[in-house]
Amino acid sequence: MKACVITIGNEILKGKTVNTNAAEIGRMLYFAGYDVHRGISVPDIKEEIGNAFRSLVGLCDVIVSSGGLGPTFDDITVSSFADEFKIPIVVDAEIYKTIKARIEKRGVEMTKEREKMALVPKGSTVIRNVEGTAPGIEYHLQSTKIFILPGVPSEMRSMLKHIENRIKLSNSFYFEDSVLVTGIYEASLAPYITELMEEYNGKIYIKSHPMLKGGEESEIEVEVSAKSEKLESSKALVTEVLRKISKIETQLKSR
Repeated sequence: MKACVITIGNEILKGKTVNTNAAEIGRMLYFAGYDVHRGISVPDIKEEIGNAFRSLVGLCDVIVSSGGLGPTFDDITVSSFADEFKIPIVVDAEIYKTIKARIEKRGVEMTKEREKMALVPKGSTVIRNVEGTAPGIEYHLQSTKIFILPGVPSEMRSMLKHIENRIKLSNSFYFEDSVLVTGIYEASLAPYITELMEEYNGKIYIKSHPMLKGGEESEIEVEVSAKSEKLESSKALVTEVLRKISKIETQLKSR
């Protein structure tokens, strides 16, 4: 099954903030059994946010977004999503009550900016934010499950386990491992990787990560991953291929 990731924020696109959320969400989705089909980063612009969701609904079984749920003027993910699909926005009474109680405890007033964080698309399931204020949102549209999460990494991260528990596939298990190959250049190893990919015919995936530094001896991290209906089968495939790669390394060095 396919999953897609949307990250929202001008700060990401201009390089002010490193997009660690996309990496963490992608990893969660892979280990939950999905193939991450597409990742999109968009600015805090209503049309761009709406278009991002529109382009992925129906294409992906699961969409996870992060960013744009706070109180400031450019936190517009909820309204952009709702407007794009013509979904009414309503006040979640429980979230409103929680926000109001929290700010009253701090001795500050309930402003329209704080009220905004209690607005959700009608029909949503709210994901409570144990690290901050703005809740996450789960919404089902057509055949796609959509999860809209905060951009603050600690808040986003706290919701990932909740999401994983809800969407984890029971018949798809991902496993990966790697081996370090030294003293061999990537171009020399490439034909053997191609042969292994052809031999296993889609059952495994091999990715080489060269770590050559100046005139030092070459190092390549060779990562092997597999996905199957049982975790043990995925592990067995990866282990088998890694052994073959180590054997190839030995053969190349002996020449």
